[in-house]
Amino acid sequence: VVQHLRNGQLLREIYINKHKLLLNDWTAKQLYLETTGKSRTLQSALALLYTFLPDFDWKKINMRHQWSTIFCSGSCDCPMRNHYLEEEQRRQYSLRVKNSDLEKIYVDMAKIVGIPTRQLRASNPIDSLLCYFCHNVSFPCTKTGCIGMEHFKVIKRHQLEDERERQEKKLYFLYALLATHPLLNQTVNRFQRIAEGKKEEIFVLHSAHDVTLSPVLSALGITEARFPRFAARLVFELWQDGKRPKEHFIRILYNGADVTFQTSFCKDYYKRSSKPMCPLEKFVSFVKRDMFLVFNSTSYYDACRRRPL
Repeated sequence: VVQHLRNGQLLREIYINKHKLLLNDWTAKQLYLETTGKSRTLQSALALLYTFLPDFDWKKINMRHQWSTIFCSGSCDCPMRNHYLEEEQRRQYSLRVKNSDLEKIYVDMAKIVGIPTRQLRASNPIDSLLCYFCHNVSFPCTKTGCIGMEHFKVIKRHQLEDERERQEKKLYFLYALLATHPLLNQTVNRFQRIAEGKKEEIFVLHSAHDVTLSPVLSALGITEARFPRFAARLVFELWQDGKRPKEHFIRILYNGADVTFQTSFCKDYYKRSSKPMCPLEKFVSFVKRDMFLVFNSTSYYDACRRRPL
């Protein structure tokens, strides 16, 4: 909660105090909020909005519930997305069982906390250990021993190795393209309507999980981004050229850093242009057409059903 309160303050300084995106008399129609079924995503969103909005009034906020963690809304039927996810999970499992050091650590930790090894392995204790590590709190101890930094290091080392192999094998990337297209398509459609002069929400907030954010980063081609930290934030900005009002650009920021030109669709543009943003058309072409090229398809529906050659 504290991290999201801080996120709200940071965004307020830029978008409210500097750019006057929302005024004190903002209306419910100017704000779009969507969270998943997990209560913590709603709590995170409200914490961020509490410090972000000029005049926080939760009664003015329309909260939309999204049952899917990838925010696919009415476009969730995608057999090939599930196929690539299953293949990726097999890859993860294969790498894990080959790591003898990891197996020893899991057996040792399970003995300390008094649960079956299979149960501890399935729950991925790195999340629990990070809570201790990030807050500089001693790892837990029981009568049978203590969990220590050596346990943490082995699991973390395996996690980094898994990230490297994930990028090499590309299975996760194929999953990510199909998993995130509905959400990216919603974003593009909203940008296009605003560019055409239609009234839309001014600030859109999707409060989700690492399993939402990680595939979006992968699909965009931002390979330098590490696995999302707690309270990570990805921001899509739409800009209008002051001198040429019909020209629109986007900027993408990850945890405050500009990653626009790390994206697959704007890397080449950066080499040819001095402008610090990416033309909206580049983003539109990527989402509407280029995302499907690797599947030898021209549409989301076809890509979701076309078996790899």
